Amino acid sequence: MMAAAAAADAGAEVLLLEKNSRPGRKIGITGKGRCNVTNAAAPQEFMDNIVSNPRFLYSAFQGFSNQDLMDLLEKQGVPLKVERGERVFPVSDKARDVVDALVGLLRHPRIRLRTGVTVREVVPDGKRWLVKTGEESFWGQSVVIATGGASYSATGSTGDGYPMAKALGHTVHPLRPGLVPFVSDTPWVRELKGLSLKNVEIRITTREGQEITRGFGEMLFTHFGVSGPIILSASSRVQYALEKKQRSWKDAGLTLHLNLKPALSPEQLDRRLLRDFEQYRDRIMEHAMKDLLPRRLIAVVLAESGIASDLRAQSLSRVQRQRLGAKLHDLSMSITGTRPLEEAIITMGGVDTIQVNPKTMESKRHPGLYFAGEILDVDALTGGFNLQIAFSTGAAAGRASAQTGRWE
Repeated sequence: MMAAAAAADAGAEVLLLEKNSRPGRKIGITGKGRCNVTNAAAPQEFMDNIVSNPRFLYSAFQGFSNQDLMDLLEKQGVPLKVERGERVFPVSDKARDVVDALVGLLRHPRIRLRTGVTVREVVPDGKRWLVKTGEESFWGQSVVIATGGASYSATGSTGDGYPMAKALGHTVHPLRPGLVPFVSDTPWVRELKGLSLKNVEIRITTREGQEITRGFGEMLFTHFGVSGPIILSASSRVQYALEKKQRSWKDAGLTLHLNLKPALSPEQLDRRLLRDFEQYRDRIMEHAMKDLLPRRLIAVVLAESGIASDLRAQSLSRVQRQRLGAKLHDLSMSITGTRPLEEAIITMGGVDTIQVNPKTMESKRHPGLYFAGEILDVDALTGGFNLQIAFSTGAAAGRASAQTGRWE
């Protein structure tokens, strides 16, 4: 939609082919239905949240920034608000308002929208491009492939563009789930299913002890492993690191280290434990730690520390207390993989950015062929960054693809 609007504004006659009965279906489920449309962070902070190939996006962001997007949406009648983490949402908290605004851009005299049309093939035809749907064929002077990724297939995001890019000689890096929960085979993890934690810190290390990433914030235990904001962001960092090192999950032997009390130094935590255990000295450990942790987590931490839950607090030795403190700062679990691509928020991998002009999104292999959005091998953390990538690359591709001539 953004590419079509940008191309029309630049004077092109545009035909937009949409597989669904209505455009923007995937946008409608973003941000849990609220649509975290972008992030208001300053340029460098914004770029720090791009995981794969951030340099490729500099020109696109300069050409159509987060502020440009916010101005456009508000001009289209969608007032916006900025929440924690500089996340930008419509004031209404309704993703549908954003979709309606984008669909409104398509009511341009030079844009023709066709819905319910599935493109099967894109073929260079001399100086023109031939787009085949199975029942119909269309010709034009340029074509933009903006088919999205391969997650949430029910929204129409089924990875259609990747085989098209491959058929045209482009390298497509392996598709991987990004912003996706982790799977763990550590037994006690499943015992905590449904428990959410706030203000905790995680680190993820390899078998050799090398740290891949760390994060601070909220997480959630599930029946298969762990999820939540810091887990989703960590998953993309891990996937990127493993791909760069060409290591498998099994070979990497990843461990997630959970710091339950990151605000306290070891000495401060020990003093806190001393105070609590003096206050509840006549109680068993399971009850003496009620001010420290959620009830279900207490049993796990005690077991992992080798301390009986029915031990009286007054009987806890100094060595046991220090062992408990160390476990509160480093409760470890194995990470064996992620949930499948279908459950991921984004698709990592895609068309090799080396083969695409970063200023125009035009293919370096085929003049007149452009890519935009998730089909490219670029991705970011949670917080509105991925949608901004789609809008910025779409605007760049649309502007650059604008030429005279009509689709037939």
